[in-house]
Amino acid sequence: MRRCAAALVSLLAALALAPVAKAALQPLELSVEGGEQSWHADRLFTVNWSNPPGVAAVHYRLLGPAGQVEIDETTLNWPATKIQQLAVPPTPGIYTAEIWLEDAQGANSAPVSTELRFDDRAPGRADPAPVGHWIGRTAFPIVLRLGRPTGSEPLAGIRGYAVSIDSTPGAAPCAAPSRCSEAETDLLGGVAADRLSVGALPEGISHLNAVAVSGSGVRSAIAGSTPLRVDKTDPQTQLTGAPPDWSREPLTLTATATDADAGMTADGDGPAPYTAIRIDGGAPVRAAGPTVSTTLIASGIHSVAHYARDAAGNVADGGLVNDWLNHAPEVTEVKIDREPPSLTFAGAQNPGDPELIEAHAADRLSGLDRSRGSIAVRRVGSGERFQELPTQVSGQGLRARWDSASYPSGEYEFRAVAYDVAGNATTTASRRNGAPMRLRNPLKPATRLIAQVGKPLVSFGRGTSLNGRLLVGRRAPLADTPVQVIERFAPGSGREQRLTTVRSAADGAFSARLGPGPSRQVVAVLAPTKTLSGATSRALGMAVRSRVRLRASSPIARVGGRPLIFSGRVGGVAPAEGKVVELQFRLPGLAWSEFRTVRSDSRGRFRYAYRFADDDSRGARFQFRAYAPAQAGWPFEPAGSPPVQIRGV
Repeated sequence: MRRCAAALVSLLAALALAPVAKAALQPLELSVEGGEQSWHADRLFTVNWSNPPGVAAVHYRLLGPAGQVEIDETTLNWPATKIQQLAVPPTPGIYTAEIWLEDAQGANSAPVSTELRFDDRAPGRADPAPVGHWIGRTAFPIVLRLGRPTGSEPLAGIRGYAVSIDSTPGAAPCAAPSRCSEAETDLLGGVAADRLSVGALPEGISHLNAVAVSGSGVRSAIAGSTPLRVDKTDPQTQLTGAPPDWSREPLTLTATATDADAGMTADGDGPAPYTAIRIDGGAPVRAAGPTVSTTLIASGIHSVAHYARDAAGNVADGGLVNDWLNHAPEVTEVKIDREPPSLTFAGAQNPGDPELIEAHAADRLSGLDRSRGSIAVRRVGSGERFQELPTQVSGQGLRARWDSASYPSGEYEFRAVAYDVAGNATTTASRRNGAPMRLRNPLKPATRLIAQVGKPLVSFGRGTSLNGRLLVGRRAPLADTPVQVIERFAPGSGREQRLTTVRSAADGAFSARLGPGPSRQVVAVLAPTKTLSGATSRALGMAVRSRVRLRASSPIARVGGRPLIFSGRVGGVAPAEGKVVELQFRLPGLAWSEFRTVRSDSRGRFRYAYRFADDDSRGARFQFRAYAPAQAGWPFEPAGSPPVQIRGV
């Protein structure tokens, strides 16, 4: 009994002193590396604390989530301040580590505890919601939705999501095989933080890869993936039905769109594709799909914009969408002119040029077509077809010249036809004041030329004169007017004609010198002017005698003796084949008789030897001459040489 009483007294004394000792020896600043409230994916934990003075040993144990002992009391016989690699069981849960201290007298402090949160379970697969359409450039920034992980959440919960966007589907977004660091976790907001805003993506097909990350950093075993189809390029449109030049008909315009990526067919819940034509900045004409048509009727120069929106929403309409300024549309200039040009003849003829026929024309849109257009004439009441005149077309109208002198007297009507560049035509037969375009012929006063040659027949080497008068109307002289004198030389002259211009005097008289040379025909010509008709004199002849020379080798001819040599020359240019020369003789008082015909060389020279053989020639006195008869290609009149006296002995 005494022993029991003594033990009881000692126990009570110890119990009385225990609170003071435990309070003094309690572990200080107990913590878990990685955070007490943080979940760990590894089973090994490190626990740290600090000791007050007097600690001799450290005790700890590990309790399970239900309070059961997982690791029984373990003693560290030194004043330890850390437990390294404290392993929890492989079952995820919240474990409790209890630590208390022991002093040198063997007194123990009350235990201090900390939680060891362990969870290495991977979240379920997080499949991003599919994007059921192409993404266009104006859709950015785009919000992508991530699918929440399948199955039940791990004890650690969901920290967030790690994502990557690259060309490989299912690529892991984190460096470690099964973990994601907090820095690698793109969406830190728990399981509900499943919206990802993407500012830009490259054109083409990318893949959004995503994993859920638990509170302990464990990621989904398999990355969920969905393709992202991006098309930033506008569709191309082509406009047909628009001619390069002016049209005089309404035009049906068709725009056809093509797109290499998203295409022009509706794609899921994406923007509906359409093709549009906008005329002169007005409201566009749209049609779903790749084609649209419209008809353009009004005259004018029109600006036709054509564009399309593809299945990704790309459109080059020049508008502003989501702070994106769309590209300007393609513009085609379309020109329609359905109005013919205006056209009238001049109100009156120009007194200084009455044969000039003018028609004034204008076209306010396409302008006059200078490649065609005509002025034509016919006799009034004849019913004949109009005869077109050579016509010039300029920007101001049409001009033609009517050679009235080549038309018989009478009244004539005129018609003009003008075209614009678009092909519209206008025809008129009226002057500006509405009167019919008619003219009475002759338009210009008639003129006459009276001329004569001073000497119609002249000797070789001599000239003569041409004299005449120029009259207008009935007999009025026409002064100070140029007259052309045309000398047309006979064939074989070596030249065709000579032109000399003289002017009439105050009384209308004129004269011209006709110089030496071959025979010729002469006319005087007044060229028609803008106010006067032309005139031509009658053809006048100027005949020129040839010049022939003959020489004998001796004035005496011996009968039966040596031949007598006759030689000579014909003046002027001889024909190429030579000039025919007749050698003639006679007795005084008798007619000339030909005894030989010779031919000259190209210079007109000739030679002939003649022997006197007749005895009757003795004592006779003969006359000899050379005679040049007319010959084709020889431009002179026939002539003979002076006689040569020869006495026969």
